[in-house]
This record gives sequence, structure tokens and C-alpha cells, in this order.
Amino acid sequence: MVETWIYQLNKKIRNKLSLYINIVVFFIIALFIYLLIVDVYEAGKIAGSATGGDILSQAWIHVARDIVFVAIGLTWVFFQFFKNQLLIMRKSW
Repeated sequence: MVETWIYQLNKKIRNKLSLYINIVVFFIIALFIYLLIVDVYEAGKIAGSATGGDILSQAWIHVARDIVFVAIGLTWVFFQFFKNQLLIMRKSW
């Protein structure tokens, strides 16, 4: 259903929509890189204080969450990059 809606849009609107989605993805990546730095710092402080236990496990779950979101965002960015690179190469042939 959504695919037919997207294909009905003209190329200019699709490119604009793609640009806006990529900008939002870049902001999400930046946010989660910041959260990753903060969460790793907090997990390191907890690990160094020897209180550990459940708090340390929770801190590492936060780190894993940040890594997953950064990985998904970067996958999206690289996919878009290579797709656009392929389009440019096809136009130059």
C-alpha cells in the first residue's frame, strides 16, 4: 500500500522526502552517539566503583541500545550513499 503511494509521487517530491528523512536520520545518529558516550562513561564509573551488580547490567543494556541505533542509522546512510552513487554512475554511462 505504501509502496504504491510512494511510486505515485513525482521524482522531485521523492528526492525532497528522501533528503528530509536523511536529515532526521543524521540527527538521530548524532543523538545516539552522544548518548553512547554518556552511557559508556556512566558504565565505566559504575564498573570502577565495585558496586556493580544489577546497576552495571542496566548500564550495559543502555550502551547496547545506543550501539544498535547508531548501527541501524549508519546502515541507512551507507545504503542511501551507495544507491545514489549507483544512480550517478548510471547517468554518466
